[in-house]
Amino acid sequence: MTETKMEIDDSLYSRQRYVLGDSAMHKMASSSVLVYGAGGVGVEIAKNVVLAGIKSVTIQDPKVSSTHDLGTQFFLRETDVQSGKNRAEATAPHLVELNPYVSVMTKTQALTCESDLSYMTSYQCVILTECSLSVQQYVNKFCRSVSPQIKFLSCDVYGIFGSAFADFGDNFEICDATGEEPQDVFVSDITKDGDGVVTCLDQRLHGLETGDRVTFREVKGMVELNGQEFTVKVINSYTFSIGDTTQFSKYVEGGIITQVKVHHTVSYLPLESQLLEPTILTPDLCKFDVPPVLHVAYLSLHKYQEKYGHLPKAWDDNHASAFIAVAKDVNNAMKNKLDDLNENLLLTLSRCCSGCLAPLCAVFGGIVAQELLKALTGKFTPLNQWLHLDASEVVPQDQLVDIKQFAPRGDRYDALRICVGDARCQMLANTNLFMVGCGAIGCEMLKNYALLGISCTSGKVTITDNDLIEKSNLNRQFLFRPHHIQKPKSTTAAGAALEINKDMHIEAQQHKVGPLTEETVYSDSFFEGQNIIVNALDNVEARRYMDGRCVTNQRALMESGTMGTKGHVQVIVPHLTESYTSQQDPKDEDFPYCTVKSFPATLEHCIQWARDKFEECFVQNAQLFNKFMETHPNLAEVSEQLINGVSIDGGVKVSKVLASRPSSWPECVAFARIRFEKYFNHKAKQLLHAFPADKVLEDGALFWASPKRPPTPVEFDPNEEMHLLFVRTTARLYANIYRIKFEAHDTSEEAVRAVLASVAVPEFAPKNKRIVTDETVSKEDAASEEVTMDCVGAAGFRIKKVLQAAKHTVTSPLNPLDFEKDDDSNGHIDFIASTTNLRAQMYSIDQGDRLKIKKIAGRIVPAIATTTAAVSGLVTIEMIKVLARAPMEHLKNCFLNLALPLMLLSEPGPVQKTVLREGLSVTIWDKWEIKGSKDFTLQDFLNQCKSKFGFEASSIVQGVKIVFMPFMPGHMKRLTMLMTKLLKPVSGQKYVDLIVSFDGDNGEDVPGPPVRYYF
Repeated sequence: MTETKMEIDDSLYSRQRYVLGDSAMHKMASSSVLVYGAGGVGVEIAKNVVLAGIKSVTIQDPKVSSTHDLGTQFFLRETDVQSGKNRAEATAPHLVELNPYVSVMTKTQALTCESDLSYMTSYQCVILTECSLSVQQYVNKFCRSVSPQIKFLSCDVYGIFGSAFADFGDNFEICDATGEEPQDVFVSDITKDGDGVVTCLDQRLHGLETGDRVTFREVKGMVELNGQEFTVKVINSYTFSIGDTTQFSKYVEGGIITQVKVHHTVSYLPLESQLLEPTILTPDLCKFDVPPVLHVAYLSLHKYQEKYGHLPKAWDDNHASAFIAVAKDVNNAMKNKLDDLNENLLLTLSRCCSGCLAPLCAVFGGIVAQELLKALTGKFTPLNQWLHLDASEVVPQDQLVDIKQFAPRGDRYDALRICVGDARCQMLANTNLFMVGCGAIGCEMLKNYALLGISCTSGKVTITDNDLIEKSNLNRQFLFRPHHIQKPKSTTAAGAALEINKDMHIEAQQHKVGPLTEETVYSDSFFEGQNIIVNALDNVEARRYMDGRCVTNQRALMESGTMGTKGHVQVIVPHLTESYTSQQDPKDEDFPYCTVKSFPATLEHCIQWARDKFEECFVQNAQLFNKFMETHPNLAEVSEQLINGVSIDGGVKVSKVLASRPSSWPECVAFARIRFEKYFNHKAKQLLHAFPADKVLEDGALFWASPKRPPTPVEFDPNEEMHLLFVRTTARLYANIYRIKFEAHDTSEEAVRAVLASVAVPEFAPKNKRIVTDETVSKEDAASEEVTMDCVGAAGFRIKKVLQAAKHTVTSPLNPLDFEKDDDSNGHIDFIASTTNLRAQMYSIDQGDRLKIKKIAGRIVPAIATTTAAVSGLVTIEMIKVLARAPMEHLKNCFLNLALPLMLLSEPGPVQKTVLREGLSVTIWDKWEIKGSKDFTLQDFLNQCKSKFGFEASSIVQGVKIVFMPFMPGHMKRLTMLMTKLLKPVSGQKYVDLIVSFDGDNGEDVPGPPVRYYF
């Protein structure tokens, strides 16, 4: 893929660019990779690499397609098996469809220890799967022998066990170890002593680690620090030392610290050196001692295959015993011999190793593909050097299980059957599953479902998503193709899943899950008909809603999400674990209104101001105008009322919209130019008029002290690109909302400059206007004050003047805009970017690049296919366990960050119990029930509460309606009323859910669990 093509088709890579950055993307665009082995894990790696957008991928595989492959290789079809097609050649066309800018080639020769490897010199990285250990060592030595060294990765999945190895050579340079964007932190003090202790302003976390490098700017007094780099020694979360500052001037005030990304070089050992003395990542917090055992198992599988010519036969105890003997020999040869070989685990691995768990392939496919991107770009910290992971908990643990059910049957589910047995295969085939969302995670999940044969007998997969496919989706939502753009995600994804496995029972819907569909589509009875619920969502609000529905209906929920290289998996099981809402997500930081309005200190403040201006000018004002005109069509009457001092809601703003309404393109340009003056010149002058640069507060401190920055008026220059971009874009957007036609040539720089030459710009005149400086004052409170200060009568005269001078229809409806961040042709991001940087210039804040501003303003979540694949695999593994009713200790939540790389698997948080009284406790999963009748009164309900639960009910609430509260007027008279009259049942439902509080032993209200009352 050429650089030009990448720039032209940036919409395809937009989310990924936020993860990797332009430099890494360009390196990838000139890199070639070889993936050997087109089996389950090989195709996962290749798929993710092609989606990422490297220059070329070669798939090498000597094997022909088999029925066994259909359980893990989602690009193979039954026709490929029937025709005996080579796996690489059958896979390549599907990879080409994923990304037209990636060149996909194939090779069909086998790799042996005698192969001529000279062809590998054209690749920057080689990835081996399904290779013997001797071939891996042979290729690894060759990769190290050439200059520059070829990066080497190997990966395999054996049944319910996977392994990956990385060797990036003797001197691998890491340019960005974490990928985290450096944050500016303001300084409140720097000591002048041997330690040079820096304290952050307002006790803000600095987020640094000892050894990090930082640079300073805008320090007053101790100016020697500005522009210099220092190594940090962390003291606590708010302070750190930079070393001896005794030779510097005394610190006065201000200063901003920024972490410096430091390149560093790491050295890797060859595979041969890492076999008997490995460096292994430990992913599972509950299984610290397992990774070394898995490493012995990995070496033993290769040793066994080398000795006997095949892997241990599935569930054959003779083969298992022989494998254990091999493992003991391998352990004896290890540099650090294990005291406990965990033979039970080794037996499980040997019994399952000839199978393959498809979701585990997804996990390693995502992880290894990300390691490949690190190898090509130097972005993020590579694996050092082994990763071993098992999913042994999916294997039935019952010692009495019939081993015949694990025997292969010659169908597409053999790879799965060997791992989990036929009973669990049938369990999956009969599962009713509801998944919300068909985006990136949803696509990966559907692929996993198809491979596992979920809902292929009597069950059904129901999916819903009300979104349409966009071009930017194609980079990570791999079931979609360019010809699917603007088609529904759900139906398209369902069709693609059926191509993988035609036997799936799947229903695609386009409903939005929420209160509006709760009674008609996704009712309690619908949830009760599901075996499991899966979230594939991208927002917290929807997650919380789904969590509440699952708690109400006591259904297990599989929750997951990604953000760039980070991902999470949460297993939610009724009566066992906490729910999603049991833990509070950290709230997004809200900037004080006065900071954004008048005293920005960071680029983020400027972006927020620009975003607010877009909403105010091009959305809210237009909506207000249209609504006002519908309510008050007679402007003449409105004018008279305002002149007479009668305040009308919205009247003042509407009068301003009318007075400034342009009627032609040149007037739009003039209006935009005047806006420039108001925003970036007059605003600064007004602030300095109200608060002069030398203004001192009552305590003697300067008003314009850090982090406050005194503004500098920006003088408009039509030859400045940013100035002209603001005017051109603002004029376009005003023309759009006022429905004014213009031609493309009207927006050219020359045409706009010609119009600007005759624009009269008002001179600055100071206003007696209160400027909010209190950080506790909200935007709404400030706005209400501003309205009361505005003269209502002046608004009336303003409207009257407009009506008298109007030569065209000034009351015609406006066209409010919908902010769209992904369409670069609409000018929305151009407005945000130019407005942001002009405001930053006005306050002497470092300006931002367009990509960063777009990400923040559009609240774009960075995304990359590698993380999505890994997370979807982990979720699916946990889903198998939940459906099989695995005990709590077998379930795993996960947090991962592929950038570091970090994977933390841990047992889910247990459900918290609330003690109502001694001997009686409840959890969020509990629901009490009361059976009523047509003659059941409120008093009967209260009596039942007392007799069944042992409490006197102190209040009863249905939704937002208070049904009974004794101290409220008239409520005691309700005791004799029928429950059918007091409650509002949902149509078709025979029950209602009530919130009942009880009188506790100490006289205080005790909130009980929901009470389901059956009529």
